[in-house]
Amino acid sequence: MYKALDHFDFDHRLMYVRNIFIFSLLFLVAGLAYFQLVKADEYVDLASRNRLRMIRLPSPRGNIYDANGVPLAVNVRTFEIRAYPMDIRRDEDYESTANMFARHGIPMTSADLRERVDRQYVAPYRAVSVIGNLTLAQVSDLVMDDEFSRRLFPSPVWRRIYPAGALAAHVVGYVGEITREELEYQRDLYYQAGDVIGKNGMESMYEEQLRGTVGEQVVEVDSRGRPLRNVNYNDPQNGADLKLTLDLAAQREALRLMEGKKGALVAMDVNDGSVKVLMSVPAFDTNPLTWGISAGEWSALAGDPDKPMMNRVTGGAYPPGSVFKVVTAASLLMEKTVDTGTVISCPGYYRVGTPPRTFRCWNRSGHGRENIHGALRDSCDVFFYENGVKLGIDKLIEWGREFGVGAPTGVDIPGEVGGNIAGRDWKRRRIGESWYHGDTVNYAIGQGYLLMTPLQLVRVYAAFANGGKLVTPRFNSAKKPEWKDVKVSKANMDIIRRGIRDSVKSGTGRAARGFGVEIAGKTGTAQNSQGEDHAWFVGYAPADNPRYVAAALVEGGGSGGSVAGPLAARILSYLLEHDK
Repeated sequence: MYKALDHFDFDHRLMYVRNIFIFSLLFLVAGLAYFQLVKADEYVDLASRNRLRMIRLPSPRGNIYDANGVPLAVNVRTFEIRAYPMDIRRDEDYESTANMFARHGIPMTSADLRERVDRQYVAPYRAVSVIGNLTLAQVSDLVMDDEFSRRLFPSPVWRRIYPAGALAAHVVGYVGEITREELEYQRDLYYQAGDVIGKNGMESMYEEQLRGTVGEQVVEVDSRGRPLRNVNYNDPQNGADLKLTLDLAAQREALRLMEGKKGALVAMDVNDGSVKVLMSVPAFDTNPLTWGISAGEWSALAGDPDKPMMNRVTGGAYPPGSVFKVVTAASLLMEKTVDTGTVISCPGYYRVGTPPRTFRCWNRSGHGRENIHGALRDSCDVFFYENGVKLGIDKLIEWGREFGVGAPTGVDIPGEVGGNIAGRDWKRRRIGESWYHGDTVNYAIGQGYLLMTPLQLVRVYAAFANGGKLVTPRFNSAKKPEWKDVKVSKANMDIIRRGIRDSVKSGTGRAARGFGVEIAGKTGTAQNSQGEDHAWFVGYAPADNPRYVAAALVEGGGSGGSVAGPLAARILSYLLEHDK
């Protein structure tokens, strides 16, 4: 009996062990099938990644040239040390690499290295830049070091330089390493951390044209990461070159003329809008920004009270003063508020409102009897005060918009502002007050809440010079000219042209005479709440067959006639002589 039970118990246990063995075997077979069949592609991909390394090959940016083919932005060959994140992300790797750099005079801490690698990290098998901007001599010195790791490798790269430096800084702009915010903003997959991108100027405006197409090299490595063979190689494609309308020789002359001043000098072709000169002073050298400056240096530059990084031609909005009177004159003539026979008496002041408020003419003794022609020639404030109030602010604003006042010109450069056209609604919304006759009085002579950029004023005067086309300023020579017609009659245009021509011949613009070319233009002395009045002059030449228009602004310069007039006249004379 007991023997039968023992035998049964033994058989039961044997069956139990056999079942466990069969179950384990089935589990192993199922696991093998899962990994070999279901997950096969994934593990092949992992194995491939472990033996493949991918190197991104940035493309050389297109060069930028001036109108005569002079290089403004070009590339030079430099070197950087690269590594794969999977090979260098241990603490001891960072420490030993930083120590090696320090022995060769390259200041780089292990924390700096970690931050740099983490910022560029995309995948463990994609190479990142450990340090850049190295010369061939520096790279040679590093690779000869006995402790130079096989995990590091040198790679040639292109870097941007600007031969003209500060001379064309506000037009050309500069490139810099892409920020995290810019990476998030970019919708395409072109950029990665560590890439450079245009930050402003032409470098930013025409980024897609200039950047080219990146290449890629895929390398097979052994278990120690040593290269065995090239698996694939796609050449980077150069960016397209860009030829500007800017004349670097004239730009140099503009910088010489503006030396020691703060302001802007701009000149443009009156017919096709091609900008020949854009000088904003003070300026800044773009080369250090491209190659890298410290946080302290950047703060000093960005916080400079003279604002050297501000493009005053397109980004500076100022009261235009009396140079705005051509717009007021066009408004008065087109609305038939005045004609050539309308005469007012200028005693040197004008009173308006209840109780009366007195507005002075710049000529305190008065101009006597003035018509529209004499008022433009002599810049008689009282003529424009009195007739501006008769016309009213709504019509002044309507005609201001016709000339592009209060809106960007559409120039192909980033950062343009539209200025301020003001008016009843604007004042009620911004200040909470009604519009008064005194506001219209100020507006009629380009003061008060009215703000314009030098480029906007150049565009206005170009319309009078070319017979009524409001052209769109441009820097890209390949861009087709654009314009819209201004709804001012030829007869009224001729009246205004004669007035500003005589302004230079015998009026307030006499200081713009005697530079070898006859100029038609207008002076302006605009009130400045921060100090001395701003000095303006806007004009075109030759007066009888206009080719170029120019605007000169000197912040705190005082008299527009004596200070700004000769600056615009000299740059116009230079351009016309240069054409010959």
